[in-house]
Amino acid sequence: MPENSKYKNKKPIYILGIESSCDDTAAAVLKDGKIISNKVANQVIHEQYGGVVPELASRAHQQNIVPVVDLALREAGIKPKDLSAIAFTEGPGLLGSLLVGVSFAKSLSLALDIPMIGVHHMKAHVLAHFIEDNEMKLPEFPFLALTISGGHTQIVQVNNYFDFKILGETRDDAVGEAFDKSAKIMGLPYPGGPLIDKYAREGNPKAYKFPKPKVPGMDFSFSGLKTSILYFLQKQTKENPDFINENLADLSASIQYTIVNILMDKLKLAVETTGINRIAIAGGVSANSGIRKALIEAEKNKNWKVYIPKFEYTTDNAAMIAIVGYLKYREKMFSDLNLVPKARMSLT
Repeated sequence: MPENSKYKNKKPIYILGIESSCDDTAAAVLKDGKIISNKVANQVIHEQYGGVVPELASRAHQQNIVPVVDLALREAGIKPKDLSAIAFTEGPGLLGSLLVGVSFAKSLSLALDIPMIGVHHMKAHVLAHFIEDNEMKLPEFPFLALTISGGHTQIVQVNNYFDFKILGETRDDAVGEAFDKSAKIMGLPYPGGPLIDKYAREGNPKAYKFPKPKVPGMDFSFSGLKTSILYFLQKQTKENPDFINENLADLSASIQYTIVNILMDKLKLAVETTGINRIAIAGGVSANSGIRKALIEAEKNKNWKVYIPKFEYTTDNAAMIAIVGYLKYREKMFSDLNLVPKARMSLT
């Protein structure tokens, strides 16, 4: 991030980031653009239910938020009084989960008499690329961002830190849902997306062919793919009850190959349409090895400039909230106590 001379020789800017949009309670401390602590408390209770239970998630956030914030501050070596501002996830997400983080941020802001900064969860995934880290390249504006997670699938044109334009988005399931639901059909435990990625590495991606949806423009659709996988497996297991277990690696590889191709086809169209060849991926599904491999190959073969985040910044984390808080703090883009959490928020 280019250093602005007007911020030289001033006391350090410390931003506490808080993320509580779903089932992970996270806190991070950022000092002048660099993350100096980044902590996450995972909630394993949801595994037995095959998905996140909102009420259980909000209760766990209440139990975890104080210890996680305390740990982040202690690891950063600072006291609450050293903080310049508190950034937190405003939305989108589970309302009960968001409410815990928002309420905590308001209370701490009042107690310390420092600004509070609401952050859009998906924008934070994209802007995580601007965390100062020697292992990551900083994107140049404008760039295209493929935001892929359990709840979102979008292609976004990012013109600057605060100017986002949606070029395409899913009409039904998000790509993360497509992975998890396909895994569930195959009898894999939740969350199944990472397991498909794991088994796919040992399989043949062209063993089985699944249809790609015909959706015009840069929009996505994954519900039809899920249905075709369901019908295919119902037919095969009727003939051979052990079909899935015997072919798990090839099935996983074929499903992942199809999903990655759907994403890449739309990205290619976005590059052709906009003339922008700088591509960043963001969101939990950006940890998928098949997607990362396809983008690296495109960088070599299509002259794209590809930006891939570190794994710790792909899943829900507070570092990405803190960096947006830092960017907003420099522009004095503060929130007030009238702010309420939002289950749905437009990216634009």
